[in-house]
Amino acid sequence: MKNIKITLVFTLVVLIDCFSQTIPSFITDSLDTYVNRGLQQWQIPGAAVLVVKDGQIVVAKGYGVKELGTNDKVDANTLFMIGSNTKAFTGTALALLEQEGKLNLEDKVVKYLPDFKMKDEWVTQHLNLLDIVSHRMGLETFQGDFMYWTSDLTANEVIQKFGMLTPKYDFRTKYGYTNAGYAIAGKVIEKVSGLTWAEFVNEKIFKPLEMNRTVPLSADFMKAENIARPHTLVDGKMSIIPIQDIDNLAPCGSIGSSINDLSHWVLAQLDSGKYNNQNVIPFSAIQKTRQLLSIERRVRHPYNKTHYSLYGMGWAFQDYEGREIVMHTGGVNGFVTSVTLIPEEKLGIVVLTNTDQNPFFQSLKWEIIDAYLGLPYRDYDSTFYAGFIKRQEANNKWLKEVRDSVAMNIKPELSLSDFEGKYKHEVYGFAELKKVGDKLELTLEHHSKLKGLLEYIGNNRFLCTYSDPTYGIKVFPFEIENDKVKSFDLYVDDFIDYEAYKFVKQ
Repeated sequence: MKNIKITLVFTLVVLIDCFSQTIPSFITDSLDTYVNRGLQQWQIPGAAVLVVKDGQIVVAKGYGVKELGTNDKVDANTLFMIGSNTKAFTGTALALLEQEGKLNLEDKVVKYLPDFKMKDEWVTQHLNLLDIVSHRMGLETFQGDFMYWTSDLTANEVIQKFGMLTPKYDFRTKYGYTNAGYAIAGKVIEKVSGLTWAEFVNEKIFKPLEMNRTVPLSADFMKAENIARPHTLVDGKMSIIPIQDIDNLAPCGSIGSSINDLSHWVLAQLDSGKYNNQNVIPFSAIQKTRQLLSIERRVRHPYNKTHYSLYGMGWAFQDYEGREIVMHTGGVNGFVTSVTLIPEEKLGIVVLTNTDQNPFFQSLKWEIIDAYLGLPYRDYDSTFYAGFIKRQEANNKWLKEVRDSVAMNIKPELSLSDFEGKYKHEVYGFAELKKVGDKLELTLEHHSKLKGLLEYIGNNRFLCTYSDPTYGIKVFPFEIENDKVKSFDLYVDDFIDYEAYKFVKQ
């Protein structure tokens, strides 16, 4: 018996030693230094990092602070908003409902939402569930998002307004990342299951995976304990911003989670849906979410071989050094995050940060991938930072030019009072301009907390500075005809929407 015990102990020591030997030196020797350097360089207040390999948690750790100016440290249980990494949970929810025989993923949307309409009636009748989650509806990336993002529109109103948009491309001909498609998916889940989307993912995914701190809604996140606060850059300085309510788009991006909880999700994803030796998510459902449905784009990598990016049901796919990477990123006001799986290597990586102005969450991911694939060390962060600085310098130059135009105190041909009044966008609704001193103030019907201050810069253009810095600083061109203001084009930061919104004077 004593010999058996000695043998068991020896075997356990050997197994532990073998496992430790598979951990790359970048993880054991350099990770903390790399992350702490990155936080300082990018002005990131806090981050959390997860590495899972061969069914084992290698790293689950917090870095930095939850809120700028405090000593409140991030730990492995600190909640971050994970943004569009929510989409994989929504895709999984649909796949689970198909497993239960309650829907077919090729069913038409109108089967479950008979009042749903797209601009084109033929598209209305043929749009299926796979279309809405794989971004192949014909819209441009982010088209319509300004109307919904942090607005007072309900989920039903989001879906209604989405259907009124004119797609830029033909149906199923081009990839266009469409957040509202997941709002539609959420309503289908509600109709089929009898539970709200939030209730469904909580009952069917979070609880079985023991993701006990994870919250489905931004309203829940605001009330939770041990949360990271959102931050963004304002004139080059990192600043705290409010947590935004995005629950009208919840199925696309509202989940808040921690590294510890996400480790359960990643472990299940890498073990055919099993967690703690229990079948939690049927492997066939996981396979459904990993269908290759849309061609996203050809992609390049700074150093190594990669060719394509495809999209499934809440997951993106990329080839890399002979492996398939299953991944997604997430960005909401004040947070950017990534979840990455390499199933062939049984490798999972999660990076969470509490600022929306950094590619560090990507550079760290690639360093860890390369380390595990035995590739030479490349300083991704320096490469990404050089590109970031170049873009910042170009933006700062542009900003100085337009602010210099404001300082010149150029007078418009018409009086400011001629610009006052109500304007209407055919889908969004109303905007209003009011004279405030020598400026105009913009208010928006569905964004009651958001204001814009407009300053004249010449050639019938005004510089708009939004009260929420994540909406950016943008130039609005005005159309004037026969000495009368006809319309203006509204823009927001590309983080939210690329499109111009034409508001016509009433």
